[in-house]
Amino acid sequence: MKRLKTSCAAAALAAASMTVVAIPASAQTMLDAGQEVDMVLLPKFLGILVFDQAHEGAQEAHAELGNPGELLFVGPTPENSVAGQIEIMTTSATQGQGAVMLSNNAGDQIVPSAQAAQDAGTRVVTWDSPIPSGDGEDVFVAQVDFGSIGVVMADMAHSILDGSGQMAVLSATPDAANQNAWIAAMEEALEMPKYADIELVDIVYGDDQAEVSYNRALALVDQYPDLGLIMSPTTVGIQASSKAMQDEGLCEQVRVSGLGLPAEMVSYTLNGCAPEFALWDFRDLGYLTYYTAYGLATGQLSGEIGESFTAGRMGEYTIEEDPGRPGTRRILMGPFTVYNADNVEAAAQ
Repeated sequence: MKRLKTSCAAAALAAASMTVVAIPASAQTMLDAGQEVDMVLLPKFLGILVFDQAHEGAQEAHAELGNPGELLFVGPTPENSVAGQIEIMTTSATQGQGAVMLSNNAGDQIVPSAQAAQDAGTRVVTWDSPIPSGDGEDVFVAQVDFGSIGVVMADMAHSILDGSGQMAVLSATPDAANQNAWIAAMEEALEMPKYADIELVDIVYGDDQAEVSYNRALALVDQYPDLGLIMSPTTVGIQASSKAMQDEGLCEQVRVSGLGLPAEMVSYTLNGCAPEFALWDFRDLGYLTYYTAYGLATGQLSGEIGESFTAGRMGEYTIEEDPGRPGTRRILMGPFTVYNADNVEAAAQ
């Protein structure tokens, strides 16, 4: 892993307390460009296209803001994600990084190292997947409202199953806070009368590794002969599940849905293996996360509820309380798109 370098003095600002204090919503900040601060973009692990896209967005913002400091894109391997994220967070703090932008895959296990980073003056901005308790986190940049993802997944399941049948979930890892929240929201939605004839039979984990996810998808089919749908809220899992069904000639029996990249899913959507899936723009997510972290690390943003700022080409955003984690803060990006045979080809270009 590339050695993290020491950031400038401006990055040594004390991290904000997680006590929620609202400030006037009318306060808006235009961030001054050109301030020097070193920052780290820390994905769940390396080698995943959506995280590479988030890095592209962060690089765009880094150049746009004219930050002479360094933007590092570092992460663990899939096999060592939890321990690796904790190690990189710890290293970032000891090396005086101005901000760490974390897509958390370690649950609350990351809290001690994140709090130590804050104590050392490093701002901790989560994106994609937050710290469940919010401890050690300055603000979470949420791609979409997590509750709405649950409803969208339930609606896609209802559409694909024609209102009735068995479904299973193939998620990433047991500690992935984002996927756990989405699944919980989907389970809540499935309690509504509209979905009364849909049965969720199992939730399994493919560790966000293609081969593991592929094999877990096939195991679900073996275990549940009447299974009609695999819902996979992870780009690795949905692609692996679709390939498994395609390779085994099972697409007419078991269809796949969830969250995926159009470029990776276009063939599976057109051949009917994955008729519908959804996602948001990870480049935008990386871009907005960088603007947020830059503002905090340079002291131009305090991170309090009600504070508004302009994030370049994406416009104005306001820090709000996270409704899914009372006492924590979030910035809501949105929106997401549901893809099917009508729009997937254009989106895959």
